[in-house]
Amino acid sequence: MRIAMIGTGYVGLVSGACFADFGHQVTCVDKDAGKIEALRRGEIPIFEPGLDALVASNVKAKRLDFTTDLSAPVAEADAVFIAVGTPSRRGDGHADLTYVYSAAREIAAVLSGFTVVVTKSTVPVGTGDEVERLIREANPSADVVVASNPEFLREGAAIRDFKFPDRIVVGTDDERGRKVLGDVYRPLSLNQAPLMFTARRTAELIKYAANAFLATKITFINEIADLSEKVGADVQQVARGIGLDNRIGSKFLHAGPGFGGSCFPKDTRALVKIAQDHDVQLRIVEAVLGVNDIRKRAMARKVSNATGGLRGKTVAVLGLTFKPDTDDMREAPSIPLVTGLLDMGAKVRAHDPVGMEQAKKELPEIEYCTDPYECARGADALVIVTEWVQFRALDLERLKNEMAHPIVVDLRNIYRPEDMAAQGFTYESVGRAPEPKV
Repeated sequence: MRIAMIGTGYVGLVSGACFADFGHQVTCVDKDAGKIEALRRGEIPIFEPGLDALVASNVKAKRLDFTTDLSAPVAEADAVFIAVGTPSRRGDGHADLTYVYSAAREIAAVLSGFTVVVTKSTVPVGTGDEVERLIREANPSADVVVASNPEFLREGAAIRDFKFPDRIVVGTDDERGRKVLGDVYRPLSLNQAPLMFTARRTAELIKYAANAFLATKITFINEIADLSEKVGADVQQVARGIGLDNRIGSKFLHAGPGFGGSCFPKDTRALVKIAQDHDVQLRIVEAVLGVNDIRKRAMARKVSNATGGLRGKTVAVLGLTFKPDTDDMREAPSIPLVTGLLDMGAKVRAHDPVGMEQAKKELPEIEYCTDPYECARGADALVIVTEWVQFRALDLERLKNEMAHPIVVDLRNIYRPEDMAAQGFTYESVGRAPEPKV
């Protein structure tokens, strides 16, 4: 199959490289000439484990190419995927579909023969209808089917998620469109990946509903963590106890500083706006957004309480990205945390294994360090924000010796309170009663 992938962001680049690895002929298109030239040189603009090798091997095999001109790739394609950004519109939370609609118009102008145009970007319900209208308005004779194929990739595990998916959702009622997309995903049939065909609007809603539900699970366990601290319970054991119920499941029941990233905050806000546009109130999702925003701001107060005030003190922050194995800083909990620490008069030093260059754009006023121990040197408190594997086995004795005061606030519960107390730390975590200091 010949595939054109419009957009070389996270979704477009991962999807394009994986489709090429299936054996399809893929051309990734982007307006950013600098990015295209960098990709041709083998330079990957995002951090995703294994993506550089996957791109390199498929470029070498001549199954994957990059260009700024969509004319030839679209004209020759069996399927054209739109994988451009849909950021939140400033001020109202609606998804900004400017890039999607612009891509639709440009695709329409160069279509040739039967083509399936697929929205892979996360888009509000009804976007496919408008994409189809724009294409037919610009090119009335186009032989085209517009389908929805939402992505369900986790940053840090995107390649495995693409090749071993829980489900593949394809939204189209057109049999020709179903056949083309069935052929696109046929290489996955050996993995018995469930290919689910739905109406287009249903597919669009599935993506938003999935992200909102996962965000709800995170927010729920964070509120249970607050209660656990007050009543002397252990939220990790609570989470395990409820997660063993197969009606609930154990995933996304890890208490922490709140959710962030490129999907959950943006998509939950957009879902609320979609509902409001249709005179429906999603009270649970609205509450999830409110609770999450409050929680992220409250983490700085948690650090302040542990240190007896922050004015004039130095705080070391380990982990800046919204999750491990990515350099993504979008709506990361570290941003409101660090901002709050600075507002309370603290000096902040930080270290992240891969995210510091991106973090400097969001948090230019703090000091960046090359490793955890340099970050901890002379600090009055250390905060673990992102659960990078590099932080799970720190030399605690060395860490304590580097710090001015051995206070650790672990927002990811990666250490055991009894171990930290035995090492002489004052240790605070999330949803667990602090262990008495030895």
